[in-house]
Amino acid sequence: MDLANYTSFIAVAEHGTFSKAANVLFITQPAVSKRIAQLEDQLGSQLFDRIGKRIKLNAAGMALLPIAERILQDVKESQRVIENLSGNVSGHLSLVTSHHIGLRRLPDILKKYAEDYPEVRLDLAFMDSENACQKIEKGDYELGVVTLPLSPSKRLKVTPLWNDPLTIAVAPDHPLVKIAGDKTITLNQLAKHSAILPAVGTYTRSVIEDPIIKKHGSLDVILETNYLETIRMMVSIGLGWSALPRTMLDDSLVEIQVKGLEIERTLGIVQHASRSISNAGQAFVDSL
Repeated sequence: MDLANYTSFIAVAEHGTFSKAANVLFITQPAVSKRIAQLEDQLGSQLFDRIGKRIKLNAAGMALLPIAERILQDVKESQRVIENLSGNVSGHLSLVTSHHIGLRRLPDILKKYAEDYPEVRLDLAFMDSENACQKIEKGDYELGVVTLPLSPSKRLKVTPLWNDPLTIAVAPDHPLVKIAGDKTITLNQLAKHSAILPAVGTYTRSVIEDPIIKKHGSLDVILETNYLETIRMMVSIGLGWSALPRTMLDDSLVEIQVKGLEIERTLGIVQHASRSISNAGQAFVDSL
């Protein structure tokens, strides 16, 4: 069994072209084509349908894909198990986190971890929490530090770390500041003004929007972005209100109290429920 052939097969299946798979794998396009041809010859079946410049998994390819992913994950698992026997905290540790957590929560932890375990080579990626959880499920990364899903997949083990209260924030000259004064406002008053929120389908959007919609109804969302730092900037210049972590508030924002509205999300660790973690991974969990 040539594992490189399976790695190339998965990359082509994911990216849809030999050229994109080659870029991801840092090899040439002919090398990818050769590996796929070898795998198809070994299995005695074509794995892709060629449609113009793009290719698509056929029935055989779709049947092979979860098996190929499992094969590569079993290889990684065996390597972790053997390496863990030494007791050394070293080797490779792949982490994935959201931009907000990476900027606001992890710098000091990462700095100390790197000082305590200099033999560990960190591979740190940034992406939305939803994508990060999917990558952990697939085994692309060993650990994630993200906004935890409200209903985690059974294939994920989640460990809460931080409660992250969210508050309604506006610019100092926003009309809601005058309306609120020193008092709370109602959901009806809030909903009359435009909102800037994370994209639909994100964990944070659900945490923010669900309790408001249940009590009031739909909101006037004029802008969407997955980056809280960008939302904070747009709120600070008066484009609308949003719900932001209290840790992000400063003189450019004003907190608005809304009667009966309490919003909180949970940040924490995600890992594959049925896979072991390396000594380096366990040391990072302990650090967190």
